[in-house]
Amino acid sequence: MKILIVENEIYLAQNISRKLMSLGHDCEILTDLKDILECKNVDTLLLSTNIFGDELYKIIENFKDSVIILLISYISNDTVSKPIQAGADDYIQKPFMIEELVRKIHHFEEFNRIKKLKKSYDEYIEFFFSLIDKENSNFYKINLPFFIKTNSQIFADKFAFDFFKFKNLEFEIILLDKPNSFSKIKSNNFKTPMYLINYQLLKNEEKTYLLTLINKKNIIISTTNLDEEIETKCVTVKSANFLDRILTVDEYFQHILINYQNSFSDTDLAKKLGISRKSLWEKRKKYGISKKK
Repeated sequence: MKILIVENEIYLAQNISRKLMSLGHDCEILTDLKDILECKNVDTLLLSTNIFGDELYKIIENFKDSVIILLISYISNDTVSKPIQAGADDYIQKPFMIEELVRKIHHFEEFNRIKKLKKSYDEYIEFFFSLIDKENSNFYKINLPFFIKTNSQIFADKFAFDFFKFKNLEFEIILLDKPNSFSKIKSNNFKTPMYLINYQLLKNEEKTYLLTLINKKNIIISTTNLDEEIETKCVTVKSANFLDRILTVDEYFQHILINYQNSFSDTDLAKKLGISRKSLWEKRKKYGISKKK
């Protein structure tokens, strides 16, 4: 990380520089305004508010894409409030422990890494969902909680993501077939809404228990079983082209087994597939699909 130190207390500046360089950072100390404004590709700016007067805001504007931590002697509107309103990120009051400054730098380093990663994920999801026809839904009339019944998981996902985006809500995704899913739900205060996926994979007693956990909570649940009996508010989202290509026989059987084997008895499932129970067992073994017990 390239760190620019703008501090006229040279002993302090050198102390900071030595510590940060020992941690592998590239540091430069500058006090001339012209040199400071010409400095490029700075990741973090450590900026003293004791120098430059109103020129301070020119520096903040120049480094608006960098992390700016103010080095202040006392707290006031001029040293903290106004510079932060102008674009600075944080401050630390002198005298301070170098370790505390390092902690702040690393905090913002990690924060920016996560922010960039989230931006990449958001852009990918937007692109991915843009390939799917937009569902014409009036989200004004829909409130949490509710179920989504669908014949294509990706359509349910798009509907849920679009709903949360429309409502400007952060949310957590939980796959209900994962071992720790119920403990996560049980310990959640539901201040952050949840999107629960794979309801169709649960056994009947698990479904009953889940519904007691989430009663009237801020959740969306999706199921790919259109025949699922849902007593609560439900939205049906169907894909006109269930799958965008013709499945092989093996792919078809795998899809049915994964999505419906916990909703029907082996006898009923084999009957719907037009095969014997022995053939059903053989296909599970062939595809490596185990039935929940």
